[in-house]
Amino acid sequence: MSTIIQTTNLTKKYGEQVSVHRLNMTVKKGEIYGFLGRNGAGKTTTIKMLLGLTKPTEGEIELFGETLLRNKKRLLTRIGAIVETPGFYENLTARENLLINARIIGIHKKRAVEEALETVGLEKETKKLVGKYSLGMKQRLGIARALLHEPELLILDEPTNGLDPIGIKEMRKLIISLAQERNITILISSHILFEVEQLAHRIGIIHKGELLEELDMDKLHTLNKKHIEFLVSDESKAAYILEEKLGISRYQVHEDGIIRVYSHLYEQHLINKELVLGNVDVFQMKLSEDHLEDYFINLVGGGTIG
Repeated sequence: MSTIIQTTNLTKKYGEQVSVHRLNMTVKKGEIYGFLGRNGAGKTTTIKMLLGLTKPTEGEIELFGETLLRNKKRLLTRIGAIVETPGFYENLTARENLLINARIIGIHKKRAVEEALETVGLEKETKKLVGKYSLGMKQRLGIARALLHEPELLILDEPTNGLDPIGIKEMRKLIISLAQERNITILISSHILFEVEQLAHRIGIIHKGELLEELDMDKLHTLNKKHIEFLVSDESKAAYILEEKLGISRYQVHEDGIIRVYSHLYEQHLINKELVLGNVDVFQMKLSEDHLEDYFINLVGGGTIG
């Protein structure tokens, strides 16, 4: 599988502040790559460097096997992108907006605008002014604009940000279809881990400007740990009982009364009994499994498992 994006020690500093530090990222052809991190982790700065919108302080970017710095103009014609909220002329229709963009970037294909609108499901909204569009429709229109020149790589910065559940579902369906039906490589940055888990083939986790890990989702699923999840009235007292009464060290305390026990999986009723005898109310008990969000929290320091 060929490499579409390769960064080597990619670094961006603003004065003394380091926004991205020695980042080594690999995105392979045909995959959906989830670029994950909290707000302010360095995702957007990285994307701006990939698109030539800001110059790296140090390091190198290769796109399609060629150095971006030396081949910027030609390489960027192979990329479509949405960075932050897409802007449009709100007193014009979607078709009129795209026609303007097509002229600016030199698209001469007759049905380019119509095909882009059909791809994102806006072909029946051609008479409505963009100012009347919902946020989800504007996001889809942004993708339509990014698809006008039939790119091989699509970079989407927080494409589901601010969308309602229906808009998120529609965006997810669209992204999957672009990868599967048009064989477009997609880099999607997000802090909404549940959505990325349903989309990505591979993930990269960035924290405080550093890429902590790249991982295939298939491998992540094998690493996920089964556990017993308890919803209790007093986490501190429950933790004491687990350690002192039952000798259990592999557990994790979460917010809102949740404790996860990663050992003694077939002794949940014994654990429940000891908690109740120790005057800890148990409101819920279930056997479950970690997901991407749990993996992310553990990796960036949101709790420890013994």
